Amino acid sequence: MTDYINRFRPSQAEIDRRYDNVRKAMAEHGLDALVVSGSEYTGFEGAVRYLTGFLILHRYAYVVITPDRDPIVVFPKEATWVGDHSATFLQQRELPLHCGEWIADYLRGCSARKVGIYGLEYIINVRDYSAIAKGDFEIVDFDIPFDYARAQKSEEEIASVRHSMAINKQGVLDVIRAYEPGKTEAELMGVAEQTFAAMGCARSTMDMVQVGENGSLRPQMVFPSNRPLQASDGLMYGLEIAGEGGHWTEFSRPLMPAGMDAITSDMMQAQQEFHELVRENMRAGRTAEEVHKVCMQPFVERGYRSGHVCGHSIGMTMIEMPRIGEGFDFVLPENMVCSMHPHVMNEERTHSLYFQETYRVTASGGEPLSGVPIKAYDGSETAF
Repeated sequence: MTDYINRFRPSQAEIDRRYDNVRKAMAEHGLDALVVSGSEYTGFEGAVRYLTGFLILHRYAYVVITPDRDPIVVFPKEATWVGDHSATFLQQRELPLHCGEWIADYLRGCSARKVGIYGLEYIINVRDYSAIAKGDFEIVDFDIPFDYARAQKSEEEIASVRHSMAINKQGVLDVIRAYEPGKTEAELMGVAEQTFAAMGCARSTMDMVQVGENGSLRPQMVFPSNRPLQASDGLMYGLEIAGEGGHWTEFSRPLMPAGMDAITSDMMQAQQEFHELVRENMRAGRTAEEVHKVCMQPFVERGYRSGHVCGHSIGMTMIEMPRIGEGFDFVLPENMVCSMHPHVMNEERTHSLYFQETYRVTASGGEPLSGVPIKAYDGSETAF
């Protein structure tokens, strides 16, 4: 049983690689210590999992790293029996009554002055941050430097990413196979969730749907409802999951049983051009901003609006930096993994088309990890 549970446990060489990269980033920014936070909030548990191997079942956790001491994982005492803490590959584990107070005391004992925090913008528990902030440390937002330090994936990580993509593809295909007019939006989503649960994703799923009438999609991404589907409805199940190895992937394809209307068909052409440009231009050595500007041209030329950023780095946290967008001069390394998901709409906000594909950065361009064509499906398909 232990061998099966640990089949995605990183090797010691991989663990050392992760900590070496993080400590290098700490040194570049003159940190005396780094506090890495993770939360049960879907997709934001990944930094702790990356550094410990522990998947947070409930509540939150921290990893405290200094330049010359063994790292420590800190769990809240009330979560002593919530999750199997022996699953972590760190030997030093603490379960204090108040994590923030314990961390502040530990940092004082290390004579730390400049302390970085990963998760400062979104993740860290307010009670714990307040206790650390009272410690008279110089606190540095370390969200971006930490993500940059883990942007390049190892071969072990790439294997985990491919495993997650195989599960994600299966969920989307199962939705297409299960489609029938009269079924509900939620019923079809349940098919995907059953696949993901059966294949070991646990709660590491973040799923939504876009719907529309007469072969179109509205811009809003929503929870699926119990509304019966009409044969002319357009559907886009946006499925984001992490498999047993903990690496997130994003994959979706539109379901258009009666075909697409004229505006959506034009958006589809633009999406196909976008993803072709990603394959050509998402190569090592280019910056995130350069890739964004080149690849978004098919939408710009047609006058479509962007609902949000066209892509981002992705790993054991669902959304990692850099964004593939303006203002990010980060140079893409080989084996970085990016989710590319342009969410475009017309000026009137009546039509939209959203696509998700996960890419690996290579020396020659972006490798689409699904291998599935950029096209719409009609519900008659039994395979990609």
